[in-house]
Amino acid sequence: MKLAFMDSRRNFIGKFASGMAGAIASPRAVLGANERIRFGLIGAGDRGLQLAREAASIPNAAFAAAADVFGKRLEAARALDPDLKTHSDFRALLDDKSIDAVLIATPQHLHAGQFTAALEAGKHIYQERTLAFTVPEAKSMREAVRRAGQRAIQVGHQQCSSGQMTDAIHFLANGQLGRITAIQARAFRNTPHGKPQWSRPVPGEATAANIDWAGFLGPADPLPFDANRLVNWRLYQDYSGGSVHENLSQQLAFWYRALSLRIPRAVTMTGGVYLWKDGREVPDTMHVSLEHAEEILFSWDSGFGNSQPGTGEDVLGDTGAISRSQQIRYVPQKVNLAEGVELLGRTPTPQAAHMRNFFDAMRSGEETNCPFELGFRVSIACRMAVESYRQGRTVRWDETREEIV
Repeated sequence: MKLAFMDSRRNFIGKFASGMAGAIASPRAVLGANERIRFGLIGAGDRGLQLAREAASIPNAAFAAAADVFGKRLEAARALDPDLKTHSDFRALLDDKSIDAVLIATPQHLHAGQFTAALEAGKHIYQERTLAFTVPEAKSMREAVRRAGQRAIQVGHQQCSSGQMTDAIHFLANGQLGRITAIQARAFRNTPHGKPQWSRPVPGEATAANIDWAGFLGPADPLPFDANRLVNWRLYQDYSGGSVHENLSQQLAFWYRALSLRIPRAVTMTGGVYLWKDGREVPDTMHVSLEHAEEILFSWDSGFGNSQPGTGEDVLGDTGAISRSQQIRYVPQKVNLAEGVELLGRTPTPQAAHMRNFFDAMRSGEETNCPFELGFRVSIACRMAVESYRQGRTVRWDETREEIV
Protein backbone atom coordinates (compact mmCIF):
# COMPACT_ATOMS: atom_id res chain seq x y z
CA MET A 1 0.00 0.00 0.00
CA LYS A 2 2.80 2.44 0.87
CA LEU A 3 4.57 1.87 -2.46
CA ALA A 4 1.33 2.35 -4.36
CA PHE A 5 0.69 5.52 -2.40
CA MET A 6 4.12 6.93 -3.26
CA ASP A 7 3.72 6.00 -6.92
CA SER A 8 0.37 7.78 -6.93
CA ARG A 9 1.94 10.92 -5.45
CA ARG A 10 4.79 10.90 -7.99
CA ASN A 11 2.38 10.43 -10.89
CA PHE A 12 0.16 13.23 -9.61
CA ILE A 13 3.03 15.71 -9.31
CA GLY A 14 4.64 14.66 -12.57
CA LYS A 15 1.37 15.00 -14.45
CA PHE A 16 0.97 18.62 -13.47
CA ALA A 17 4.62 19.47 -14.04
CA SER A 18 4.68 18.02 -17.55
CA GLY A 19 1.24 19.41 -18.37
CA MET A 20 2.17 22.97 -17.49
CA ALA A 21 5.76 23.04 -18.75
CA GLY A 22 6.31 25.77 -21.31
CA ALA A 23 2.82 27.20 -20.82
CA ILE A 24 4.23 30.74 -20.71
CA ALA A 25 7.14 31.45 -23.01
CA SER A 26 8.16 34.80 -21.50
CA PRO A 27 6.90 35.05 -17.91
CA ARG A 28 7.60 38.27 -16.04
CA ALA A 29 10.26 37.53 -13.46
CA VAL A 30 10.36 41.02 -11.90
CA LEU A 31 7.40 43.39 -11.77
CA GLY A 32 7.58 47.17 -11.94
CA ALA A 33 7.46 49.29 -8.79
CA ASN A 34 4.11 50.81 -9.75
CA GLU A 35 2.74 47.91 -11.74
CA ARG A 36 -0.51 46.39 -10.53
CA ILE A 37 0.02 42.79 -9.39
CA ARG A 38 -2.88 40.43 -10.03
CA PHE A 39 -2.96 37.42 -7.73
CA GLY A 40 -5.03 34.27 -7.46
CA LEU A 41 -5.88 32.09 -4.48
CA ILE A 42 -5.73 28.29 -4.52
CA GLY A 43 -7.60 27.02 -1.47
CA ALA A 44 -10.34 29.39 -0.35
CA GLY A 45 -10.83 28.12 3.20
CA ASP A 46 -10.60 30.34 6.27
CA ARG A 47 -6.82 30.62 6.11
CA GLY A 48 -6.77 31.17 2.37
CA LEU A 49 -9.29 34.01 2.57
CA GLN A 50 -7.33 35.59 5.40
CA LEU A 51 -4.21 35.55 3.20
CA ALA A 52 -6.19 36.96 0.28
CA ARG A 53 -7.40 39.86 2.42
CA GLU A 54 -3.82 40.56 3.50
CA ALA A 55 -2.61 40.49 -0.09
CA ALA A 56 -5.45 42.74 -1.27
CA SER A 57 -4.38 45.33 1.31
CA ILE A 58 -1.00 45.73 -0.40
CA PRO A 59 -0.84 48.82 -2.68
CA ASN A 60 -1.25 48.03 -6.38
CA ALA A 61 -2.46 44.47 -5.69
CA ALA A 62 -5.66 42.99 -7.11
CA PHE A 63 -7.43 39.78 -6.06
CA ALA A 64 -8.27 38.36 -9.48
CA ALA A 65 -9.29 34.69 -9.08
CA ALA A 66 -9.87 31.86 -6.65
CA ALA A 67 -9.94 28.08 -6.97
CA ASP A 68 -11.34 25.51 -4.55
CA VAL A 69 -12.86 22.03 -4.75
CA PHE A 70 -15.81 23.09 -2.53
CA GLY A 71 -18.41 25.37 -4.10
CA LYS A 72 -19.37 26.98 -0.78
CA ARG A 73 -15.85 28.30 -0.33
CA LEU A 74 -15.92 29.90 -3.76
CA GLU A 75 -19.10 31.70 -2.72
CA ALA A 76 -17.24 33.03 0.31
CA ALA A 77 -14.42 34.23 -1.95
CA ARG A 78 -16.89 36.01 -4.24
CA ALA A 79 -18.27 37.80 -1.20
CA LEU A 80 -14.94 39.64 -1.05
CA ASP A 81 -15.31 40.70 -4.69
CA PRO A 82 -18.38 39.85 -6.82
CA ASP A 83 -16.27 40.20 -9.99
CA LEU A 84 -13.79 37.56 -8.86
CA LYS A 85 -13.20 34.70 -11.29
CA THR A 86 -13.74 31.35 -9.57
CA HIS A 87 -12.71 27.83 -10.57
CA SER A 88 -13.27 24.36 -9.17
CA ASP A 89 -9.98 23.23 -10.76
CA PHE A 90 -6.84 25.17 -9.85
CA ARG A 91 -5.33 24.45 -13.27
CA ALA A 92 -7.88 26.77 -14.87
CA LEU A 93 -6.64 29.57 -12.62
CA LEU A 94 -3.04 28.86 -13.62
CA ASP A 95 -4.01 29.02 -17.30
CA ASP A 96 -4.91 32.72 -16.85
CA LYS A 97 -1.84 34.55 -18.16
CA SER A 98 -2.96 37.82 -16.57
CA ILE A 99 -2.33 36.43 -13.07
CA ASP A 100 1.16 37.19 -11.80
CA ALA A 101 1.17 35.38 -8.46
CA VAL A 102 -0.70 32.70 -6.53
CA LEU A 103 -1.32 32.11 -2.85
CA ILE A 104 -1.53 28.38 -2.12
CA ALA A 105 -3.44 27.53 1.07
CA THR A 106 -4.56 23.95 0.54
CA PRO A 107 -4.07 20.78 2.63
CA GLN A 108 -0.43 19.76 2.85
CA HIS A 109 -0.70 16.68 0.63
CA LEU A 110 -1.64 18.93 -2.32
CA HIS A 111 1.20 21.44 -1.97
CA ALA A 112 3.77 19.81 -4.23
CA GLY A 113 1.57 19.32 -7.30
CA GLN A 114 0.07 22.79 -7.11
CA PHE A 115 3.38 24.51 -6.34
CA THR A 116 5.13 22.79 -9.24
CA ALA A 117 2.32 23.53 -11.67
CA ALA A 118 2.25 27.18 -10.58
CA LEU A 119 5.97 27.57 -11.22
CA GLU A 120 5.67 25.92 -14.62
CA ALA A 121 2.90 28.42 -15.39
CA GLY A 122 5.28 31.28 -14.62
CA LYS A 123 3.70 32.43 -11.34
CA HIS A 124 5.30 33.87 -8.23
CA ILE A 125 4.22 31.84 -5.19
CA TYR A 126 3.23 32.40 -1.59
CA GLN A 127 3.10 28.84 -0.23
CA GLU A 128 1.36 28.39 3.11
CA ARG A 129 3.16 26.21 5.62
CA THR A 130 4.55 23.64 5.65
CA LEU A 131 6.25 23.83 2.26
CA ALA A 132 6.28 20.10 1.47
CA PHE A 133 4.52 17.04 2.88
CA THR A 134 7.14 14.36 2.06
CA VAL A 135 10.84 14.25 1.21
CA PRO A 136 10.36 13.19 -2.45
CA GLU A 137 7.88 16.03 -2.88
CA ALA A 138 10.26 18.55 -1.34
CA LYS A 139 12.94 17.44 -3.78
CA SER A 140 10.58 17.59 -6.76
CA MET A 141 9.60 21.13 -5.73
CA ARG A 142 13.27 22.09 -5.54
CA GLU A 143 13.81 20.86 -9.10
CA ALA A 144 10.86 22.97 -10.22
CA VAL A 145 12.42 26.02 -8.55
CA ARG A 146 15.69 25.39 -10.36
CA ARG A 147 13.91 25.12 -13.71
CA ALA A 148 11.83 28.23 -13.11
CA GLY A 149 14.72 30.63 -12.56
CA GLN A 150 14.01 33.95 -10.89
CA ARG A 151 10.72 33.75 -9.03
CA ALA A 152 9.61 35.22 -5.72
CA ILE A 153 8.78 32.36 -3.37
CA GLN A 154 7.61 33.03 0.14
CA VAL A 155 6.85 30.15 2.53
CA GLY A 156 4.16 31.07 5.04
CA HIS A 157 6.24 31.10 8.22
CA GLN A 158 5.12 34.60 9.16
CA GLN A 159 7.44 35.07 12.14
CA CYS A 160 10.37 35.28 9.74
CA SER A 161 9.14 38.79 8.91
CA SER A 162 8.43 39.81 12.49
CA GLY A 163 10.05 42.41 14.67
CA GLN A 164 11.06 39.55 16.95
CA MET A 165 13.29 38.20 14.19
CA THR A 166 15.07 41.55 14.01
CA ASP A 167 15.52 41.50 17.79
CA ALA A 168 16.74 37.89 17.84
CA ILE A 169 19.37 38.57 15.19
CA HIS A 170 20.49 41.62 17.17
CA PHE A 171 20.80 39.58 20.38
CA LEU A 172 22.81 36.93 18.56
CA ALA A 173 25.08 39.30 16.64
CA ASN A 174 27.69 40.04 19.29
CA GLY A 175 28.01 36.50 20.64
CA GLN A 176 26.51 37.35 24.01
CA LEU A 177 24.80 33.95 24.20
CA GLY A 178 28.13 32.15 24.07
CA ARG A 179 28.01 28.50 23.02
CA ILE A 180 24.41 27.50 22.29
CA THR A 181 23.72 23.83 22.97
CA ALA A 182 19.96 23.57 23.48
CA ILE A 183 16.63 25.06 22.46
CA GLN A 184 13.62 24.15 24.56
CA ALA A 185 10.32 24.84 22.80
CA ARG A 186 6.64 24.30 23.56
CA ALA A 187 3.23 24.77 21.95
CA PHE A 188 0.26 24.11 24.22
CA ARG A 189 -3.39 25.08 23.90
CA ASN A 190 -6.78 24.07 25.24
CA THR A 191 -10.43 24.12 24.23
CA PRO A 192 -13.69 23.71 26.20
CA HIS A 193 -14.94 20.20 26.93
CA GLY A 194 -16.84 18.83 23.95
CA LYS A 195 -15.05 21.08 21.45
CA PRO A 196 -12.01 19.14 20.20
CA GLN A 197 -9.08 21.13 18.87
CA TRP A 198 -9.24 21.54 15.05
CA SER A 199 -12.58 19.71 14.79
CA ARG A 200 -15.13 21.61 12.69
CA PRO A 201 -18.79 20.86 11.99
CA VAL A 202 -19.50 19.55 8.50
CA PRO A 203 -21.82 22.01 6.70
CA GLY A 204 -24.92 20.70 4.99
CA GLU A 205 -23.63 21.97 1.65
CA ALA A 206 -20.67 19.57 1.84
CA THR A 207 -22.16 16.98 -0.52
CA ALA A 208 -20.68 14.97 -3.36
CA ALA A 209 -22.50 17.25 -5.80
CA ASN A 210 -20.80 20.38 -4.42
CA ILE A 211 -17.27 18.98 -3.98
CA ASP A 212 -14.65 17.83 -6.45
CA TRP A 213 -13.71 14.80 -4.34
CA ALA A 214 -11.03 13.57 -6.73
CA GLY A 215 -9.51 17.06 -6.71
CA PHE A 216 -9.31 16.99 -2.91
CA LEU A 217 -7.77 13.50 -2.78
CA GLY A 218 -5.16 14.39 -5.37
CA PRO A 219 -2.23 11.98 -4.85
CA ALA A 220 -3.67 10.43 -1.68
CA ASP A 221 -5.12 6.93 -1.59
CA PRO A 222 -8.55 6.75 -3.28
CA LEU A 223 -11.46 6.58 -0.83
CA PRO A 224 -15.24 6.87 -1.08
CA PHE A 225 -16.62 10.38 -0.61
CA ASP A 226 -16.36 11.53 3.01
CA ALA A 227 -17.17 15.18 3.71
CA ASN A 228 -15.62 14.95 7.17
CA ARG A 229 -12.21 14.18 5.71
CA LEU A 230 -12.46 17.27 3.53
CA VAL A 231 -13.59 19.63 6.31
CA ASN A 232 -11.36 18.12 9.02
CA TRP A 233 -8.38 17.13 6.89
CA ARG A 234 -5.93 18.20 9.62
CA LEU A 235 -6.95 15.15 11.66
CA TYR A 236 -5.88 12.56 9.07
CA GLN A 237 -2.38 11.30 8.28
CA ASP A 238 -3.05 11.12 4.54
CA TYR A 239 -3.34 14.90 4.34
CA SER A 240 -1.73 16.37 7.45
CA GLY A 241 1.35 16.29 9.64
CA GLY A 242 -0.74 17.47 12.57
CA SER A 243 0.74 19.83 15.14
CA VAL A 244 4.25 19.10 13.84
CA HIS A 245 3.48 20.68 10.48
CA GLU A 246 1.14 23.34 11.86
CA ASN A 247 3.03 24.53 14.95
CA LEU A 248 6.52 23.04 15.25
CA SER A 249 7.25 24.17 11.70
CA GLN A 250 6.66 27.80 12.68
CA GLN A 251 9.03 27.62 15.62
CA LEU A 252 11.68 25.74 13.67
CA ALA A 253 11.53 28.25 10.82
CA PHE A 254 12.19 31.15 13.18
CA TRP A 255 15.32 29.65 14.69
CA TYR A 256 16.49 27.91 11.52
CA ARG A 257 16.64 31.36 9.97
CA ALA A 258 18.13 33.14 12.98
CA LEU A 259 20.79 30.46 13.61
CA SER A 260 21.20 29.08 10.05
CA LEU A 261 20.59 25.52 11.28
CA ARG A 262 20.79 22.66 8.82
CA ILE A 263 18.47 19.67 8.49
CA PRO A 264 18.71 17.66 11.75
CA ARG A 265 20.81 14.53 11.65
CA ALA A 266 18.44 12.59 13.95
CA VAL A 267 14.85 13.05 15.13
CA THR A 268 12.77 11.18 17.70
CA MET A 269 9.05 11.76 18.24
CA THR A 270 6.79 10.12 20.83
CA GLY A 271 3.20 10.71 21.92
CA GLY A 272 -0.28 9.76 20.87
CA VAL A 273 -3.98 10.57 20.88
CA TYR A 274 -4.32 10.83 24.64
CA LEU A 275 -7.24 13.25 24.97
CA TRP A 276 -9.45 13.67 21.91
CA LYS A 277 -10.80 10.18 21.11
CA ASP A 278 -12.75 11.42 18.11
CA GLY A 279 -11.26 9.30 15.34
CA ARG A 280 -8.33 11.60 14.63
CA GLU A 281 -5.10 9.98 13.47
CA VAL A 282 -2.58 12.71 14.35
CA PRO A 283 -1.47 12.93 18.00
CA ASP A 284 -2.80 15.52 20.41
CA THR A 285 0.10 15.13 22.88
CA MET A 286 3.71 14.78 21.76
CA HIS A 287 7.42 15.28 22.31
CA VAL A 288 9.97 15.81 19.55
CA SER A 289 13.75 15.83 19.92
CA LEU A 290 15.84 17.08 16.98
CA GLU A 291 19.61 16.61 17.08
CA HIS A 292 21.55 18.97 14.81
CA ALA A 293 25.06 18.71 13.41
CA GLU A 294 25.75 22.13 14.95
CA GLU A 295 25.54 20.29 18.30
CA ILE A 296 22.27 21.96 19.23
CA LEU A 297 19.44 19.85 20.62
CA PHE A 298 15.99 21.27 19.78
CA SER A 299 13.35 19.80 22.11
CA TRP A 300 9.64 20.49 21.55
CA ASP A 301 6.61 19.54 23.63
CA SER A 302 3.04 20.11 22.47
CA GLY A 303 -0.45 19.24 23.63
CA PHE A 304 -4.09 20.15 23.19
CA GLY A 305 -5.22 19.61 26.77
CA ASN A 306 -3.80 22.53 28.73
CA SER A 307 -2.74 26.02 27.69
CA GLN A 308 -0.69 26.80 30.80
CA PRO A 309 2.82 26.31 29.33
CA GLY A 310 1.78 28.36 26.29
CA THR A 311 3.86 28.71 23.15
CA GLY A 312 7.47 29.83 22.99
CA GLU A 313 11.12 28.89 23.00
CA ASP A 314 14.21 29.30 25.18
CA VAL A 315 17.55 29.36 23.37
CA LEU A 316 20.21 28.36 25.88
CA GLY A 317 23.86 29.44 25.64
CA ASP A 318 26.53 29.28 28.30
CA THR A 319 26.71 33.09 28.65
CA GLY A 320 23.08 33.98 27.95
CA ALA A 321 19.63 32.94 26.79
CA ILE A 322 16.91 34.24 24.51
CA SER A 323 13.33 33.66 25.66
CA ARG A 324 10.57 34.16 23.09
CA SER A 325 6.80 34.07 23.49
CA GLN A 326 4.56 37.13 23.24
CA GLN A 327 7.74 39.14 23.83
CA ILE A 328 11.38 38.36 23.19
CA ARG A 329 14.19 39.10 25.62
CA TYR A 330 17.85 38.37 26.26
CA VAL A 331 18.85 37.16 29.74
CA PRO A 332 22.57 36.94 30.66
CA GLN A 333 24.11 34.07 32.57
CA LYS A 334 25.79 36.04 35.32
CA VAL A 335 28.02 33.10 36.24
CA ASN A 336 29.90 33.63 32.96
CA LEU A 337 28.92 37.18 32.00
CA ALA A 338 28.88 39.18 35.19
CA GLU A 339 28.47 42.51 33.37
CA GLY A 340 25.61 41.23 31.20
CA VAL A 341 22.38 43.23 31.13
CA GLU A 342 18.90 41.88 30.38
CA LEU A 343 17.48 43.25 27.12
CA LEU A 344 13.88 43.39 25.93
CA GLY A 345 13.07 43.29 22.23
CA ARG A 346 11.08 46.29 21.08
CA THR A 347 11.01 46.11 17.28
CA PRO A 348 7.39 46.32 16.06
CA THR A 349 5.94 44.08 13.37
CA PRO A 350 4.20 46.03 10.57
CA GLN A 351 0.75 44.89 9.51
CA ALA A 352 0.81 42.08 6.93
CA ALA A 353 4.62 42.19 7.09
CA HIS A 354 5.21 38.74 5.59
CA MET A 355 2.80 39.28 2.71
CA ARG A 356 4.22 42.73 2.07
CA ASN A 357 7.70 41.22 1.93
CA PHE A 358 6.46 38.77 -0.73
CA PHE A 359 5.05 41.55 -2.90
CA ASP A 360 8.20 43.64 -2.43
CA ALA A 361 10.30 40.67 -3.58
CA MET A 362 8.23 40.35 -6.75
CA ARG A 363 9.10 43.94 -7.59
CA SER A 364 12.74 44.00 -6.47
CA GLY A 365 13.91 40.51 -7.40
CA GLU A 366 15.43 40.16 -3.92
CA GLU A 367 15.09 37.04 -1.77
CA THR A 368 12.07 36.81 0.53
CA ASN A 369 12.30 36.53 4.31
CA CYS A 370 11.33 32.85 4.17
CA PRO A 371 12.70 31.61 0.85
CA PHE A 372 12.35 28.15 -0.61
CA GLU A 373 15.60 26.82 0.83
CA LEU A 374 14.56 27.67 4.39
CA GLY A 375 11.13 26.12 3.88
CA PHE A 376 12.83 23.04 2.43
CA ARG A 377 14.94 22.47 5.56
CA VAL A 378 11.96 22.98 7.85
CA SER A 379 9.71 20.62 5.90
CA ILE A 380 12.33 17.86 5.96
CA ALA A 381 12.77 18.24 9.72
CA CYS A 382 9.01 18.03 10.19
CA ARG A 383 8.70 14.96 8.00
CA MET A 384 11.45 13.29 9.99
CA ALA A 385 9.40 13.84 13.15
CA VAL A 386 6.26 12.42 11.53
CA GLU A 387 8.15 9.37 10.25
CA SER A 388 9.69 8.78 13.67
CA TYR A 389 6.24 8.81 15.26
CA ARG A 390 4.71 6.52 12.65
CA GLN A 391 7.60 4.05 12.70
CA GLY A 392 8.12 4.14 16.47
CA ARG A 393 11.88 4.73 16.25
CA THR A 394 14.56 7.39 15.86
CA VAL A 395 15.09 8.35 12.22
CA ARG A 396 18.21 9.86 10.67
CA TRP A 397 19.01 12.06 7.70
CA ASP A 398 21.35 10.69 5.05
CA GLU A 399 22.91 13.87 3.59
CA THR A 400 24.45 12.06 0.65
CA ARG A 401 21.28 10.39 -0.61
CA GLU A 402 18.99 13.04 0.88
CA GLU A 403 16.76 10.42 2.42
CA ILE A 404 15.30 9.57 5.81
CA VAL A 405 16.83 6.33 7.08
